Amino acid sequence: MKLNICCIPGDGIGPEIVKEAKKVLNKVAEKYGHEMNFTDILMGGASIDVHGVPLTDEAIATAKASDAVLMGSIGGDTNTSPWYKLEPSLRPEAGLLKIRKSLNLFANLRPAVLYPQLSGACPLKEEISAKGFDMLIMRELTGGLYFGERKTIEENGMLKAIDTLTYTEEEIRRIAIKGFEIARKRRQKVTSVDKANVLDSSRLWRKVVNEVAKDYPDVALEHMLVDNCAMQLVKDPAQFDVILTENMFGDILSDEASMVTGSIGMLSSASLNDSKFGLYEPSHGSAPDIAGKDIANPIATVLSAAMMLRFTFDLDEEATAIEKAVEAVLDKNYRTCDIMSAGCTQVGCSQMGDLLTAEI
Repeated sequence: MKLNICCIPGDGIGPEIVKEAKKVLNKVAEKYGHEMNFTDILMGGASIDVHGVPLTDEAIATAKASDAVLMGSIGGDTNTSPWYKLEPSLRPEAGLLKIRKSLNLFANLRPAVLYPQLSGACPLKEEISAKGFDMLIMRELTGGLYFGERKTIEENGMLKAIDTLTYTEEEIRRIAIKGFEIARKRRQKVTSVDKANVLDSSRLWRKVVNEVAKDYPDVALEHMLVDNCAMQLVKDPAQFDVILTENMFGDILSDEASMVTGSIGMLSSASLNDSKFGLYEPSHGSAPDIAGKDIANPIATVLSAAMMLRFTFDLDEEATAIEKAVEAVLDKNYRTCDIMSAGCTQVGCSQMGDLLTAEI
């Protein structure tokens, strides 16, 4: 298969971690008989430095012409970088918002996995962390409270702020379909999270999710109120497979889930549109303080590349090979500095990429 991948190295440690992900993908292509075609574009601060804007129309066109986008990280030090003296629409992160909108990326996937080799970093009690967990939070990304009408008015001599939470039936249906489709690739369970005891938008959410579930009899569905879900994530995270939820709830719950894994340097993510196209990136930031020092952890980006193989190209075997390579390297006690512990061997970004490649 020919895989046309648009790469956004970005800022900070982005170029370093994307380089290692490419290294691993090229090894996968060699082993399984695929052809990897990478095309780099500029976004964020790197684009500002060259073009004066965080993302050009030409870069968007290149991304649209590809099969998928693999991104490193965007942004810099908000206190010292000249990028943050520009108006908000010209700052690095504006490029990320623009590409999400331009590519219609409405489904955000945030895996939260506790590897047994890193269980000591989990802040939960040992009897909870010992069971491990492997969940995926499916967050609707372009609707809800963040995109509804908002205004601040004066009423009876007092300021009054209004934020509107709206969802259409179709917005809910398309994210639900994605959730059930992905659950089929995992452990066939969806936990739909809402606040249906209070909100009309959640009652509609639950109604539509139930309708979609009828087309997936092989996938178990349960409904859970968001406050209970927040508690269950720290009480028994192993119970979850795919958590399907709306924009604001997903924003909050995905951060909670990432914290209980103990290391954000291991967390991949993806944003998908209504086809198989997606943008894949690590959950962490650009870490400008360690950029260029060859100490960044590339694993989150490598795992994002594995997600790309699975969800855009349906190459499950190849994706699993990358995931098993990560576990094999951890089993051999190799660690970058962010996940280093006693008795392990510390390696740099490039060496970690080499070790992962050798395990493919």
